[in-house]
Amino acid sequence: MTSLTHEAFGRVGIWSGALHGSRTDDTGRKAIAEAVAELEELGYGTLWIGGSPSPDDAAAVVDATRTVTVATGILNIWSHTAEEVAARIATVEEAARGRFVLGLGVSHGPLVPQYAKPYSAMVAYLDALDAANPSVEPGERVLAALGPKMLKLAADRALGAHPYLVTTEHTAEAREALGPDALLAPELTVVLDDPDRARTTARNMLEMYLQLPNYTANLLRLGFAESDFEGGGSVRLLDALFALGDAEHVKSRTRAYLDAGADHVALQVLTADEGGAGLPRAQWRELAEAFGDEL
Repeated sequence: MTSLTHEAFGRVGIWSGALHGSRTDDTGRKAIAEAVAELEELGYGTLWIGGSPSPDDAAAVVDATRTVTVATGILNIWSHTAEEVAARIATVEEAARGRFVLGLGVSHGPLVPQYAKPYSAMVAYLDALDAANPSVEPGERVLAALGPKMLKLAADRALGAHPYLVTTEHTAEAREALGPDALLAPELTVVLDDPDRARTTARNMLEMYLQLPNYTANLLRLGFAESDFEGGGSVRLLDALFALGDAEHVKSRTRAYLDAGADHVALQVLTADEGGAGLPRAQWRELAEAFGDEL
């Protein structure tokens, strides 16, 4: 694989948990292929395959596109051995030709029965990727990182960090922790709707994440209180974590993350009718038109 430059990610990308060809039928795989081809044409810099994708999911998105950067956001290290991933990614890279990056994460204790010593597990996994033949080198991977130790690891052993469900304040702190050279590409969830309805949609999504200690611990570090987690999230918490409103507001919120130190922002579009599980192509088009040359 070839180490990606920061410029290869573009300033704005799309993060979607619906790009899993391995979890659907032929009709679903065709819909995914058509959607990612359109996202590439719309000008987004990177397509992030969210929701613990497999290497095969990444291969399908690479095959359906020609020039856009493709990243896993994030592959769960407990679900695939490093040796298996390195071997499969080598074949993905043959088609990608330097436009694929392997995003890795430790997931969450409540979701993974074998979860233990996540930092040590990630270090061992990176060691195994380094030792594999062919290897996956530091400049070919990014890490899901929230806390200081994992952020430092992302700077030392990877191209950088891809934090999920974070605020602009976290982005500023992450930039300081990573240093000036590491990639910082946070995810930002977007609801294009009236702000009050958008908060309802956001709460429906956020409620699950507020059951995961990695996220709540990070939010507490950032100055939120336990009371902010009640009822699916306070208005203060929702407005800090999401971009809720029209496309111009999304642009403003995205710029705030870039101004705080992000190199790239991965937009996850959430819709009330699809519960975040579909392919919101109309919203992707609306945002691309709003951003224009800023993509």
